Amino acid sequence: MVRFAKVSKAYGDLTVLDELDLDIATNEMVSIIGPSGSGKTTVLRLLMTLEEVSSGVIYVEGKALTHMEQDGRLIKASQRHLRRQRNKIGMVFQQFNLFPHMTALENCMEGPVHVLKLARDEARERSIDLLELVGLSDKIQEYPARLSGGQQQRVAIARALAMRPKVMLLDEITSALDPEVIGEVLAVIRKLNSEYNLTMLMVTHQMGFAKEVSDRVCFFHSGKIEEQGPPERIFGEPQRPRTRQFLSAVLEAT
Repeated sequence: MVRFAKVSKAYGDLTVLDELDLDIATNEMVSIIGPSGSGKTTVLRLLMTLEEVSSGVIYVEGKALTHMEQDGRLIKASQRHLRRQRNKIGMVFQQFNLFPHMTALENCMEGPVHVLKLARDEARERSIDLLELVGLSDKIQEYPARLSGGQQQRVAIARALAMRPKVMLLDEITSALDPEVIGEVLAVIRKLNSEYNLTMLMVTHQMGFAKEVSDRVCFFHSGKIEEQGPPERIFGEPQRPRTRQFLSAVLEAT
């Protein structure tokens, strides 16, 4: 579903991603872990086209996202091409980013109506179904200020789903939540992955969360994948010294 082919991202002399090769299968849930500055969030930002790649190509469903074909060669994608391809991708941010002047229902309807040009009745029906799916059927007319952090995060998830993405990006979605509500968001993520056949890519500092929901965990270090594999191996028997060092420090801190 998603392929990074020798993708690099640099800011001046600072290389944040260094020729990244990463393939993500349809319906696979991949978690990215690693120290600050290792390039984790840059992966999501490039895939969401919030940043431009410095080199390499990102593909979604076998079609170039960051580039387009012209006269048999790949050139930098136009804004029109990016918009068309980006419709396949949804992102849920760490700080929710809900519109404060809109109800939960209106937040979910906004994208389908104005971007997908869906009829308001159809967008409303879709949004109500998704808010029910994430356990908020009794909160559809509430404004974000009247919702808890966990509830706001679930609205943000429903809002992203309302755009019918094939790939969902989750950026530290539990870091702003109290520990007791992380479980409710975890339950929603599991449900979405199974019911919607979504491909999901998640950046997280919550090792327990990554262990619970992931099919594969990628440990990033210095802009590269240092080690990857199923969560039981990464967390139970990490092979690389840098992975062991990182996990030891993180798990001790918790």
